[in-house]
Amino acid sequence: MRIAMIGQKGIPAVHGGVEKHVHDLAMRLKKEGMDVTVYSRLWYTGKETTEVDGVRTIFTKSIRTKHLDALTHTFTSTIHAMKEHVDVIHYHGVGPSLLAWIPRVFTPKIRVISTFHSIDRKHEKWGLFARTMLKVGEWASCHFPHMTIAVSKTIQQYARDVYDTDAVFIPNAVYIPTKKEETDVLTKHKIQSGNYVLAVSRLIPHKAMHHLIKAWGKRTAGKDKQLVIVGDGYHTNAYVQELHRLAAEDKSIIFTGFQSGNDLYTLFSHASLYVHPSLNEGLPIVVLEAMSYGLPMILSDIPEHEYLLGDKEALYRAGSIKQLTSLLDIILQTEQAVLNKKGQQYKKIIEKEYTWDRVIEEIISVYKKEHTMHNLSPVHVA
Repeated sequence: MRIAMIGQKGIPAVHGGVEKHVHDLAMRLKKEGMDVTVYSRLWYTGKETTEVDGVRTIFTKSIRTKHLDALTHTFTSTIHAMKEHVDVIHYHGVGPSLLAWIPRVFTPKIRVISTFHSIDRKHEKWGLFARTMLKVGEWASCHFPHMTIAVSKTIQQYARDVYDTDAVFIPNAVYIPTKKEETDVLTKHKIQSGNYVLAVSRLIPHKAMHHLIKAWGKRTAGKDKQLVIVGDGYHTNAYVQELHRLAAEDKSIIFTGFQSGNDLYTLFSHASLYVHPSLNEGLPIVVLEAMSYGLPMILSDIPEHEYLLGDKEALYRAGSIKQLTSLLDIILQTEQAVLNKKGQQYKKIIEKEYTWDRVIEEIISVYKKEHTMHNLSPVHVA
C-alpha cells in the first residue's frame, strides 16, 4: 500500500508534536511493509533528502509566510501525490485538511484520511482571519476525508458534538526509552543532575511558559532546585524575549534552546519533576514522553491532561499562577522516593495504552478498511 503524509513540516522531526508523530508513524509503517512518502519543506529540514531511514521524502514548494506556508505546501504536495497515484493520502492537522476535497473530487480512487491533532484556532498566536480559516478547516477535516482520526477523547467528542462526525479515537504514541549514551548537555548548561524541574515545549503563548516562570519565582519550597526550559519559538520572537526578560533576575532558571536526540534523552533522564502548563493541547506527545521516563508530573487541568494522568493531585487550574505556585510548593516538599513511585505509575499508563506497538495496528486497520471498502465508501464533499 502506498501512503502519502501531507500537512507536517517534514522529517526528520526537528520540533513540533505533529512532526514527531508523523516521523514515528512513517518509520513504523515502513517497518510493517508499507510504501510511505512524507512531504517536507526545505526551510524546516535544512537540507533536501530523498529518504530518511528508508522512508521516501519529497520536497514541494510553498509560500513561506506565517499564514500561507502550510496551505500552499499542502496544495503542491497534494497535486504531486495525486500524480503519483498513491493509495492513501493522510492529512495531518485541520489547516491542511482544507484541501482534502481535491483528491476526493479529482482522484476518487485515492483514500483520504485526516488526523485532527488539535483545536488550533484556540492558539493565541493566530489572528481573527487565521482562526476563521482554522474553524473552516475543522469542518473540512470532519467532512471531506473518508475517515477522521481524533488523537484524544476530547477531540473525538468535539467532532461529534460540533460537526456530527464519528471520528475514530487513535491516540498519539511514544517509545519506551531504552538506555542510550548520555551527553555533556548538563555540564554545558551548568545543570545539576537530579535537582531540576524540566519543561519541554515550543515557546509560544498558549504553552504558558510565562505562567511557569512567574509561579517559579513565587514558590517558597525547593529554593535549591533549578528550572530547565527546553525549546525555542515559532514565529514568536517577541514572546521568547518576554520569557527571558521575566527570568532575567533568577539564576535558577536555565534556557537550553531546542534539544533533541541523546541531549534530550539526558535531560529527561536526570530530571526530578516535569511540568507542562499548557492552556490548549490535542494529546501532547512531550507529556507522553515525560511519562514514559517515569517522571513525576505537574500538569494544567485541561481535559487532555486529566484524561492522560487520571491523577487530580498532579493537576492545577489552567491559567492560575496562584494554584501552580501552591502545587509546586507541595510537590517540591514531597520526598523524591514518593514522587518517583507516582512517576512509575504514569509510565505503566504509557506501556499499556500509548506505545507504537499498540497504536500502529489501529492506524493500519484504518488504512486497510478504507482501502478495501473503496467501492462502498460514500463521497460527502458537498
